[in-house]
Amino acid sequence: MRLTTRTNLAIRALMYCGVHHGETVRSADIARACNSSANHLAQVINALHAKGFVHATRGRLGGVRLARPPRSINIGAVFRLFEADVPFTECFAPETNTCPLVTACRLRSAIRRALEAFYHEMDLVTLEDLTKGNCMLDDIFRAADRLGAGEPCSGPEIAAQR
Repeated sequence: MRLTTRTNLAIRALMYCGVHHGETVRSADIARACNSSANHLAQVINALHAKGFVHATRGRLGGVRLARPPRSINIGAVFRLFEADVPFTECFAPETNTCPLVTACRLRSAIRRALEAFYHEMDLVTLEDLTKGNCMLDDIFRAADRLGAGEPCSGPEIAAQR
């Protein structure tokens, strides 16, 4: 199983906003920290905004922030938002299915059960579970923020080279 790029980016963007909970952050900062193009991120942010996951404001003083607490953002719901229109296999898309085995295939029901189990597990995960107390995630995003602001980074290996 492979998640779409949009789903992956949506989770990254929400994690960034979760680390910066209570703040309005710039889309450009999210894009840089999540290794994404601004245009691709804008599409994802628009979908998240339309479904009430984030508030998004355009303009020079605009930005993105969580629309609700991280504990109430269900990861399964985010996955469904971006994965719902993407059939897992050809046989799940009746309008484009060309498989001659579809009426006799027993694998289809096993795949359906596996997908239901996957979504059930994702329904148990909240954005808070992914971000709260995750110091490494916080460090990664805060470092990306510093680099984006033009602040130099230093560490033992850099200091030793001077």
